[in-house]
Amino acid sequence: MRTVVYTAEIDDRFGAGKVSSRIGLSSPAKLFNPQTNLLDEIRADVAAGEVHCVLVDECQFLTREQVHELSDVVDELDIPVLCYGLRTDFRGELFIGSQYLLAWSDKLVELKTICFCGRKASMVLRLDHAGKPYAEGEQVVIGGNERYISVCRKHYKEALVVGSLTTIQEAYRR
Repeated sequence: MRTVVYTAEIDDRFGAGKVSSRIGLSSPAKLFNPQTNLLDEIRADVAAGEVHCVLVDECQFLTREQVHELSDVVDELDIPVLCYGLRTDFRGELFIGSQYLLAWSDKLVELKTICFCGRKASMVLRLDHAGKPYAEGEQVVIGGNERYISVCRKHYKEALVVGSLTTIQEAYRR
């Protein structure tokens, strides 16, 4: 089956035009940015040959219009679209793409991450170069495990309010 894969142009940690998993799987991908018309591109792909599915990685970086275009791919072209990405940023606020995907998607499946304490990790801490959490600044700063830690809400609050990140860092090292 032919799947058209997209990823955000802004995230080039694993190389431009490539989607990679933490376990080492990868696939070539088309890039999108805020100006990309996904419906037009996918229509062109359909005209060039059969498309069975569209997969969008880093979907939190989609615009409202692009989420609408992807809903048109499903509704008009009858092609399933699977989107993977983050729901919220390091401040606990929705990304625009996530906001509209949550509102307009036919089906939501949450892939759970676990905090070091065993609870569901629903929050993300952004760390500075010294490894301390902070909750101010630009919404998008590309980084991986060295820059972000997934934690439960309780430990998110503790790290930002109480400043007990040392406990969190020690727990992750174990």
